[in-house]
Amino acid sequence: MKKKIHPKYVNCVVSCACGNKIETRSTVEKISLDLCSKCHPFFTGRQKIVDSAGRVERFMKKYTMPRKPRKKKTK
Repeated sequence: MKKKIHPKYVNCVVSCACGNKIETRSTVEKISLDLCSKCHPFFTGRQKIVDSAGRVERFMKKYTMPRKPRKKKTK
């Protein structure tokens, strides 16, 4: 193998937004994640909506129609 062409393989800390930290080895020292296996809905089985700037509320406001009262049938 040629010398001095490969990146250094160092200890790495992978940190998630939920606070979970994993230590591994990589060519970078720090990696930041939004979701990991501890907080991802596929692995936990729980629904978690990550809302930034009220996107969910705007969607619900835009696409939910108000229910109209039903008319009573007369015989």
